[in-house]
Amino acid sequence: MASEYLEHKLALLPDLPGCYLMKNLNSQIIYVGKAKNLKNRVRSYFKSSHTGKTAQLVSEIVDFETIITSTDKEAFLLEITLIQKHQPYFNIKLKRGTGYPYIKITHERDPQLLLVNEIKKDGGYYFGPYPNVYAAEETIHFLQKVYPLRRCTGYQGRPCLYYHMGQCLGACFKAVPQADYDRQIRKIKSFLNGNVGRAEKELHERMEAAAAEMAYERAGDLRDQIRYIEATVEKQKIISNDHTPRDIFNFYLDKGWLSIQVFFIRQARLMKREKRLFPVVNTAEEELASFIVQFYQRKNTVLPREILVPASIDGEMIESLLHVPVRTPQRGTKRDLLDMAGKNARLVLEEKFRLLELDESKTTGAMKEITDALGIAPGHKIEAFDHSHIQGADLVSAMVVFVDGQPNKKLYRKYKLRTVDHADETASTLEVIRRRYTRLLKEHAPLPDLILMDGGDIQMNAVKEVLEDELDLHIPVAGMVKNDHHKTADLLFGPADQHVHLDPQSQGFYLVQRIQDEVHRFAITFHRQVHTKHSLSSKLDTIPGVGPKTRNKLLRKFGSTKKIGAAEVADLQALGINKTVAQTILLTLKADTAEIKNPRTPTKL
Repeated sequence: MASEYLEHKLALLPDLPGCYLMKNLNSQIIYVGKAKNLKNRVRSYFKSSHTGKTAQLVSEIVDFETIITSTDKEAFLLEITLIQKHQPYFNIKLKRGTGYPYIKITHERDPQLLLVNEIKKDGGYYFGPYPNVYAAEETIHFLQKVYPLRRCTGYQGRPCLYYHMGQCLGACFKAVPQADYDRQIRKIKSFLNGNVGRAEKELHERMEAAAAEMAYERAGDLRDQIRYIEATVEKQKIISNDHTPRDIFNFYLDKGWLSIQVFFIRQARLMKREKRLFPVVNTAEEELASFIVQFYQRKNTVLPREILVPASIDGEMIESLLHVPVRTPQRGTKRDLLDMAGKNARLVLEEKFRLLELDESKTTGAMKEITDALGIAPGHKIEAFDHSHIQGADLVSAMVVFVDGQPNKKLYRKYKLRTVDHADETASTLEVIRRRYTRLLKEHAPLPDLILMDGGDIQMNAVKEVLEDELDLHIPVAGMVKNDHHKTADLLFGPADQHVHLDPQSQGFYLVQRIQDEVHRFAITFHRQVHTKHSLSSKLDTIPGVGPKTRNKLLRKFGSTKKIGAAEVADLQALGINKTVAQTILLTLKADTAEIKNPRTPTKL
């Protein structure tokens, strides 16, 4: 049931297209949606019964706002923009880039063939993406041998090595006619678009000619290139009679989960596929349309010449946004591929359900146990902090992030403390919390739903001092308490720092234990890295009798302090260092090497 406040807002909703933004107790945007009729769509969340992720979303909504647009198309565009800006928890979100490399023909007087990770509007030709980096590299090496362009850095007055190997047209010592480059580029484009028969025929002719001239080494090299075509290119089944680059999208929805399959048809072959699985709030058709538009707005994404989707998807809307033909095949090979993508989507989802049944209680369920025990609003994201040092030296802090009970290592952060030069847990906590959440506020980044400190009331009070007094933030803060055996016991929470007991057999208890162990491990690992680096880099400067000239002389000769420590006294004396200083250097460095092999356990603040 909606609160009285929400009921009043629902009564004022307009019968117009636009976007709506759902907010939780902390005023964070947790879902963005679009609607042809805002009044009907938004009211449906509170006036109907729901299950799965939709029910979870509705349980967390305490407020919403709307943005009216002129058309449904404008609402669609605005929805994508808002999702990318706010990254709401309940929306489908895609990474900014594909992560796959592309083959590029550069746009310059003497063009090159390159493997790149970034697409720029520089006039070059891009082919890909290639999910198999090794295959992309091998393809470039093949093309550089068969259809060379320029492999050297440019004019240098003499032929380069690649020219003598037949892999460069000679821009290193002469002006290559533009017609020669154009002819090679046409052949490269034809090959990369799937017309490999011409290249294979040409290689066979060249191999036979080399064999007739008894140039067997050259003939063997050409034979290997033919085998590359047979092994890498032609082994992929031809699935189309044309060479149009096209992407195929299909889906399967069950129990509030959407499974999406994307087939990439390149060079008349199924080059790769992607599978995605999301719990969704809206209809499958709306979610898939949003997914497709976001998919092509990522960095380093080349649009195909055709997109195939099921008949239930609004292809005209997607086509008007992406300016690429969007079609639904009715028969033939394309229809078979679309159906195959749908069958694959179903298989992936059915397999995932079996795993979800096992993981649900350990992840999302465990998170809810913790928030219920603390008496706070349901949440998803926990950030935990810990400090580490050795006898007050090399002070560092570390932060780990768990989302729905699972660690997200991409969000982990390390901190070298700047304002603290001795073991002071209050000062260390003040600095790291101030740095972390000041930055999140400046970047308008999402805040956590709960902060856990690996310590007692001293650290908790320091956190509250920064959050509430300085930043006016009201994020719940709890302390992870250990017993006499250094094992997780319970949580400290509330104005009076009272103990909150967790059932030792519950998944919530195990989650707190995992978080505490993980942040402790991460902090100690980072500290050891810092301590090792500092101890090695500054050791020569602290040895009596070793000045800047002697230090540089030693490093030039041996390269590292480890190799210096392994040298003999006579080796150091040969550099003009007297015997006493040489002995002191070796004794000091060997003692430090022993310390690094058997480090003292860092002390936690």
